[in-house]
Amino acid sequence: MELINILFIGDIIGKPGLTFVQTWLPGMIQKYKADVVIANGENVADGKGILPKDGEILFNLGVHAITGGNHTWDKHQTQEYLKNEPRVLRPLNYPKGAHGNGHVIVDSKRGKVAVVNLQGRSYMATIDCPFRSADWILARIKSETKIIFVDFHAEATAEKAALATYLDGKISALVGTHTHVQTSDERILPNGTGFITDVGMTGPYDSVIGMKSQAAINRFIYQTPQKYETAENNVHLCGVLVKVDASTGKTVAIERILFPEFQTTMSEQI
Repeated sequence: MELINILFIGDIIGKPGLTFVQTWLPGMIQKYKADVVIANGENVADGKGILPKDGEILFNLGVHAITGGNHTWDKHQTQEYLKNEPRVLRPLNYPKGAHGNGHVIVDSKRGKVAVVNLQGRSYMATIDCPFRSADWILARIKSETKIIFVDFHAEATAEKAALATYLDGKISALVGTHTHVQTSDERILPNGTGFITDVGMTGPYDSVIGMKSQAAINRFIYQTPQKYETAENNVHLCGVLVKVDASTGKTVAIERILFPEFQTTMSEQI
């Protein structure tokens, strides 16, 4: 059995997350013998959006495709970038006419891997149906490769589980992004699709899901808009490694990554 190792890095948050990835990703690519590397970059530019300079850093590190989500559009420069860089994706199910691509075919040494980006609709923008959009794109790419990796950027865990079940056996893996909280439910579904509800974020954890805590607290207390500022401290990398049988396109192993692991006991005080 020939395997293709796909390493996915969860939502990279601003400069702290990007700097951490610059430091540790090259070693992780070696450690996990990654053939294809994908990263969610919708928050990499100061916590919202992605700029060309951020994308180039990630590509130079060995990332093959950058997925996005609802915050992809938060920097106006991103729209021009999406026109010119096919490896930077936005969710496929945005309405027709939106700039950019929702999928890309990556050529690896072990074969072609299709990367598809979709976005949920529960508690999010009312865009096109991710289920029907998935059917549409799978019908067009299934002749190119059996190895299909989906980043489903969605709020509701039920919507993520529903789409993963709907696509079980039709794709290699579906990983959830957006909530910035890593779930511990990585598994292989009955028909061979790898799944995790949310990969988690790569960024500062002394924060409220990447944002400076006081601003986030004020937003909840006063119910008023607050300036979004990326936090800085206690950075961790969240990701997932998916091993896919190249001949069948089915996942044979999925491993959740959290680096470094969280401290779960209080140090003894002197």
